[in-house]
Amino acid sequence: MKAINLLLFLFLFHLQLRANQPNDSVTTVSIKAIAGMQFDVVRFNVKPGAKVKLIFSNADDMSHNLLITKPGARMEVVDAALKLGEKGIALSYIPQLPSVLWSIPVISPGESMTITFTVPEKPGIYPFVCTYPGHGFIMYGAMYVTEEAMPPLKDDQNIPPNRRMEMDKGSTAGHSAHLMQSHPYKDVPPYLYRTFIQDSGPAAIAVRLPQRLSYFWDAGECRLRYATSGEFLDMKELWAGHRQAVARNLGQIFYRDKTEYPLRTGSPGNIPEVQFKGYKLINRYPEFHYLINGIDVYELIKEKTDGSGLLRTFRIPKANQSVWFVFSPDDGIDYAFSGGKLSDGKLELSPAGARQFTISMTKNGGAL
Repeated sequence: MKAINLLLFLFLFHLQLRANQPNDSVTTVSIKAIAGMQFDVVRFNVKPGAKVKLIFSNADDMSHNLLITKPGARMEVVDAALKLGEKGIALSYIPQLPSVLWSIPVISPGESMTITFTVPEKPGIYPFVCTYPGHGFIMYGAMYVTEEAMPPLKDDQNIPPNRRMEMDKGSTAGHSAHLMQSHPYKDVPPYLYRTFIQDSGPAAIAVRLPQRLSYFWDAGECRLRYATSGEFLDMKELWAGHRQAVARNLGQIFYRDKTEYPLRTGSPGNIPEVQFKGYKLINRYPEFHYLINGIDVYELIKEKTDGSGLLRTFRIPKANQSVWFVFSPDDGIDYAFSGGKLSDGKLELSPAGARQFTISMTKNGGAL
């Protein structure tokens, strides 16, 4: 009898030891930065307290980082990264904030880096984001720390809007959303690259148009920087993965914005605060979405049919005050406007007139 009791005691003691042993299993998550200023995996779920091995690879043609923040802190971290200014490069655009939980520094095309961490015991939705200037407004995702299922992809407000239309696939970390295509364009005009290019900021969007026209849009500052005719870009150094490489413009610049900022609200001297919200493709032309002083602006740029310049269509559907378009008289362009009142290089539009208007920009002298 004593022997039976001893065996039972040892069995129960063994079970207790196993129950008290830490769980050393690791959940592996692989995320790639890909073309289109996106992560290939846009969300994943792990259990509270899980140990995670995160492998971050850069399959894009420009540099990216990856930060995981406290719930609800994505935009705070993105804004803080933008304010780092010249210090940002040395800090990999990682602000020193308590809301940054884990981070992988900027890696170049073709590079990969791994970190291992233990997620909090507290369930929640922990954003991950690239804070390279201009990227964080559209390049983000969500780590769900939960025992429950994630919401349907189409209803998930924690991922970029354009990613809610995709199919779910499985991953080693529960369920995740994967991008189904690597490029948002065809290599026939119009098409675009997000790239480093001189004089257009680190978050440039270079768009090739028909009629051998191109333009360069700065996503960090939400503005058209310049437009060219002729050839487009030399991307060889960037595609080769050279550090500090930039794309080289091969075209002839016929327009360069010389204003402090072209769109203004309320009064012509009111330089707005801006925020990039992304873009969508309309018949393969990007329509940019951004905020000026909190007001939604949509801008679509096309070529003139005769190849002599650009047509810029603006939509400000919730304009509640006058909108001004300011331009420089020596920027080499002849302007025509679909509406508004012009005076001394400033176009004033009423709130109703600003809901949609078009600006025709023709190179002085006509044909390019």
